[in-house]
Amino acid sequence: MTETRKWKQSFLIVALGQAVSLLGSHGVQFALIWWLAEQTASPLMLGASGLAAYLPMTLLSPVAGIAADRFNRKFICIFSDLAMGFCALMYAVLLCWFDLPVWTVFFLLCTRGAGSAFQQPAIQSILPQLVPAEELVRTNGWMQLINAGSFLIGPIIGAALYAAFPLPVVLMSDVVGAGLASLALAAVKIPRLEKRQRGQKSAAAQFREGLQVFREDSRLFRLVLAQALCMFFYGPLSSFYPLMTSDYFNLPALYGGAAELSFAAGMILSSLLFSSVWKVRRNIGVSYAGLFGMGFGAALCGVLPPCYGGWFVFALGCALLGAAGNVHLVPLTAYIQKSVAPEKMGRAFSVLTLISSVTMPVGLLISSPIAETAGVAVWFLLSGIAIMALAAGVFLLDSWKERRKKV
Repeated sequence: MTETRKWKQSFLIVALGQAVSLLGSHGVQFALIWWLAEQTASPLMLGASGLAAYLPMTLLSPVAGIAADRFNRKFICIFSDLAMGFCALMYAVLLCWFDLPVWTVFFLLCTRGAGSAFQQPAIQSILPQLVPAEELVRTNGWMQLINAGSFLIGPIIGAALYAAFPLPVVLMSDVVGAGLASLALAAVKIPRLEKRQRGQKSAAAQFREGLQVFREDSRLFRLVLAQALCMFFYGPLSSFYPLMTSDYFNLPALYGGAAELSFAAGMILSSLLFSSVWKVRRNIGVSYAGLFGMGFGAALCGVLPPCYGGWFVFALGCALLGAAGNVHLVPLTAYIQKSVAPEKMGRAFSVLTLISSVTMPVGLLISSPIAETAGVAVWFLLSGIAIMALAAGVFLLDSWKERRKKV
């Protein structure tokens, strides 16, 4: 009983600390994207902001995964959070003293992407050190619930601060969140990870060891392949949400915030199911269902008429996208945490970060011109159809392969 209480207390402190950090980050992210949408009204500029945020993740994810397996994961998380907070503070100071052009915000987004590249695989790899294996699905559900709560409240705070104060003041919420998250993680004792002897392997050789995890598990490889193909279409959608509200439906920032809240509400509902009553036994199959649901939600948003009533259905589509994303991610994360060796887990999660960070810029390079000429709703529709087809196709292939193994 004492051990159970101890790991639950440690997990709660870490999770709440990360929630506070995400609260500031989501508020700042909403304010920055809405500011860019108001200043430029250009899908190309919003696409460029996505490139600035995800390109560092593409370049640094392999190194970040190796670092999470080789060095102190707790230190990596704290340093990354504080570095992102410091960059936000410096940019806020510069905005107060200089009339910076709009494109300079790309530098801030770039540093945030670099920090996230190191922070994400480290924090995901820490959880199995704190939590018993049989509790990983439940605790990942709680992590996603806290994440969704931050995603829900963050845009409200961001929209309120953006309406009442200049951008430098909004940026300070990110600074406060990073500081509090770092203090929370510093207060928790993370069990020491037993290191295996690695010899003098190069960084490239160590990253190849991480990739070997996916080669050895064919079902995991096919699921991650499906995710990579789907993220090419799904990733750019997050950059186009503000334009769906402001340009397609011609509604003000309040409705943009409400769409974000609807997305978060879907995340919260699915997270509550995972963390309470939903006992997932087939992680792989449920994860495929989540991918298909993401495609259906995107396609739904793409066929709506540009009228006031259409926006309310768009908000429901956002809720479906949020819920489906969790249905895909929570079982996938738990499956990796259960099946991958602890000393390779950082590199395994860095591969997932690498997938999203590679597919996002490539998808933006193609989607931004299409959205600029044909409209953002067209990309939502095309993406939804493609994601549903890919998720269903790879799932059927996986089922056929598994049936052949049993024959």
